[in-house]
Amino acid sequence: MNIIVETGDPYVIGSEALIVPVFQQDKGIELDPIVDDEFRLQVASLAEDSRFVGKRGTTLIIPSLGRIAAKRLILAGVGESGELSAESIRRAWGAATTAARSAGAKRVTSVYPPASETLDLTASVAAAASSATMATYRFTEHFGSVKVASPRNDVESLAFAGSADLAAMVGRGIETGVAVGAGVNLARDLSNQPASVLTPVEMARIAKKVAEDSGLEIRVFDEEGLEALSAEAMLTVGRGSKNPPRMIHLIWRPDEADDSTPQIGIVGKCITFDTGGYSIKPTDGMVDMKGDMAGGAAVLGVMSAIRALDVPVIVHCVICAAENMISGDAFRPGDVITGMNGVTMEVLSTDAEGRLVLADGLVYTARQGVREMIDVATLTGAKVVALGSQTVALFSNDDSLANRLLNAADAAGEPMWRLPLSEHLESQIEGEVADIKNTGGRAGGAITAALFLQHFCEGVPWAHLDIAGSNRSNKATAYTPKGATGVGVRTLLEYLESANSDGTV
Repeated sequence: MNIIVETGDPYVIGSEALIVPVFQQDKGIELDPIVDDEFRLQVASLAEDSRFVGKRGTTLIIPSLGRIAAKRLILAGVGESGELSAESIRRAWGAATTAARSAGAKRVTSVYPPASETLDLTASVAAAASSATMATYRFTEHFGSVKVASPRNDVESLAFAGSADLAAMVGRGIETGVAVGAGVNLARDLSNQPASVLTPVEMARIAKKVAEDSGLEIRVFDEEGLEALSAEAMLTVGRGSKNPPRMIHLIWRPDEADDSTPQIGIVGKCITFDTGGYSIKPTDGMVDMKGDMAGGAAVLGVMSAIRALDVPVIVHCVICAAENMISGDAFRPGDVITGMNGVTMEVLSTDAEGRLVLADGLVYTARQGVREMIDVATLTGAKVVALGSQTVALFSNDDSLANRLLNAADAAGEPMWRLPLSEHLESQIEGEVADIKNTGGRAGGAITAALFLQHFCEGVPWAHLDIAGSNRSNKATAYTPKGATGVGVRTLLEYLESANSDGTV
């Protein structure tokens, strides 16, 4: 979908649908002047008959009957005016764009979204553009002759129309919003790909393409390179598969970067398929394991958008890609692995492999000179039990970093809750024949997994985002279709974009 800014009166610009925001009212709705009083009253009457009051994320489609240039009017509820936020805008334009597509509209116009003292026009447009981009996402790469031949409705263009004096601000918002939405959609594409297509080597190839398109530095470590790094955990997890592991390191440097520019690390778990190894998963537990690389997909989605947002800090992105399979070479329960920092790990479950590859990724990232780092991983089913499928679990050894991530998640519209690194649970991962065990049992499973990772932070302020469950949606919402969600991309971009705003990293 092509998103542009167009100057002029949106009510006289020809299109197949016009999106108009409506604030929630207890009785009736308030509309901007729409051509004439008679049509405005008709629209208000239809809204009353339909019990449409402008509630956030609701829509009402009304045929224009030639009273405005667009064929139909789409009223988009943004909620109460005193509670306007970027999330209000995202839900409104996501629902409205989806409604336009369902109605068969290919050319859509929109009035400029509302702004407030806390949400300027550029940020409001960015939220609307990102939402429209995310809401119209479809994964169609593997459709066969039946679905390819079926008629499909897709919105081809969305034009934000209004005053020429504001066009520059709107244009900046579109550029930012489209980049964020495209980053989310890239993460969704990767997470929706079958594991037969998205192997660790293919992930590295895609990362090289992202680096080329975005002007990033990149280095890919193959088996020989991992051996030279002493990345034994990465090699151990990946050795049971014919598809070898890869550690991928991308770097963003702002044009004005120098020796004083802060450096931040983001690390993604990228298990392109997880059988559970010899601790094999049941069939139902294995169905969605092509998505066990959602953490790696999220951080690559971030890197694809980072130039458009002109992030002010140096960012090191490390993706730990491997496939956890069963063969005569696969690792076993009882094996002992030595981490890059010398910490030894006793394997109790080969299905707790994500934390093993992250152990190498965290040590490697910490040694790049980063001042703080964040890992993103579909790590534990225990997180889903604790917080449900939508809320991301946050763990951190640094209160400042944790608070900034919580603020970023709130601004991005991605629910997140901080859980404790409870020291008394450390005994559950104390090893019997090695330093630590790779699982501490069911009790507090999300916490003990985070405690395991903490052993590989090298003293660097660190946060762990457990996105298990949040990486997939079983039903469509305002701007998230069913399937892979791309969770984490928006939060990390929000966090990185504002990393220096308060003088800290």
